[in-house]
Amino acid sequence: MLNHLPILQVIVPLLAAPICLFLQKPKIVWLFACVATALTFLISVLLLQQVNVSGTLVYELGGWEAPWGIEYRIDDLNALLLLIISSISAVVMWAGHISLSKELNADRHLYFYVLYLLSLAGMLGIVATGDAFNVFVFLEVSSLSAYALIALGRDRRALWASYKYLIMGTIGATFILIGIGLMYQMTGTLNMHDLATRLPEVSQTRTVFVSFAFIVVGVCLKLALFPLHLWLPNAYAFAPSLVTALLAATSTKVAIYLLIRFTFSIYGLSFSFTTLPLNVLFLVLGVLGVFVASVAAIYKRNTKRLFAYSSVAQVGYMIIGFSVGTAAGLSASLIHIFNHALMKGAIFLALGAVVYRVGSVNLSQINGLGREMPYTMAAIVIGGLSLIGVPLTVGFISKWYLIVALLENGWWPVALLVLLGSLLAVIYVWKVVESAYFKPADSDREPVKEAPLGFLIPVWVLVIANVYFGLDTRLSVGVAQAAAAGLFGVTP
Repeated sequence: MLNHLPILQVIVPLLAAPICLFLQKPKIVWLFACVATALTFLISVLLLQQVNVSGTLVYELGGWEAPWGIEYRIDDLNALLLLIISSISAVVMWAGHISLSKELNADRHLYFYVLYLLSLAGMLGIVATGDAFNVFVFLEVSSLSAYALIALGRDRRALWASYKYLIMGTIGATFILIGIGLMYQMTGTLNMHDLATRLPEVSQTRTVFVSFAFIVVGVCLKLALFPLHLWLPNAYAFAPSLVTALLAATSTKVAIYLLIRFTFSIYGLSFSFTTLPLNVLFLVLGVLGVFVASVAAIYKRNTKRLFAYSSVAQVGYMIIGFSVGTAAGLSASLIHIFNHALMKGAIFLALGAVVYRVGSVNLSQINGLGREMPYTMAAIVIGGLSLIGVPLTVGFISKWYLIVALLENGWWPVALLVLLGSLLAVIYVWKVVESAYFKPADSDREPVKEAPLGFLIPVWVLVIANVYFGLDTRLSVGVAQAAAAGLFGVTP
């Protein structure tokens, strides 16, 4: 059974989704989905252990050797992303039964679990597969499920947000497919490992340049890199809270994985950063994303939208590390991918608890909640401190490694801009703290109780992880550095 873990990582949620349709009763379906996501998480842990012991795992589907058959190839990079996606999805799902009772009509609960598991299977498939066309197939599975999940929200604006995401996501997926098709035209293969060996022979052709451009633009649309981020704020703001927590913690991370995989593993470092000035372009867009999105967040009154713009800014930090073009810079990006998933998972899940009790996440409705919902608001505050980069949180670890990578490369002005971006985060996080702890509750709002224990437990699992991995960095930093070293072909 251990030999089949790479395919089981995808098969378990993929098979669990249609099984939900036969269970019917919402609570039974929820329990089944919890078991499926927990099993998926366990598989990812076992895969990471195997990679640490044995190195890269190669799994041939149907016994067909690559490049004729499809293979799953799991290395340190894949294993890290699989762990992030599966762990967040498992924790978020445990709040499902309680959260959905207030945010979705009863007749939509079943469809939520089916779509949730399909989206999870799609994201895991994108990360696990070693076939470029399979990337597109799983991308569509994940994206179509995400569009439907967002549209499930009761607010009519969720439909417009979903439609906007659909249009932008379809354009991005089409660009990626065109890029993959052009690569196939020049090499005659879709296997990523095989592409990496064949592409250098034709790397100076116009077709390869065009394919690279299509893939980079398509992936940047998916990861919401400034200025291609316009779909993200509404999608996060009007989706059901569990959907927001899942997408904010995983979706953009998968897109950044694709960017790293294509640029480093397939096209190669020299082509991406020497033949083409990709690092300069991404550095500029990353810095602009940090400042433009952070300033926009300061002026938002809806806290979901506020933290959605914060996500765009955090993507900017990841891209800055990527643009350094060194193992230290890439490991900083990977560390932040891991840490940001914990931050945003905790924050958006806690905001789901606020929606459960108050029905709104506007700042005016959060006034005084620090006294009425102390555990929930404390979770949001700790998540906010992580976003700022306060010591003893995972955010500090991210900023530390990013600044060290920038200084090692001689980019001290960019390091100063990163610190300044963190100061902007202080402003929008303080807005939430001020409303919760220093403003009286709205007289029109009835007193509210603390969130149910079923909500608080998963929230605080992520909050504690924000602190624990800010103190013990062996997992996050160790795997990230090993993955970066593998992509650069150096010893970690």
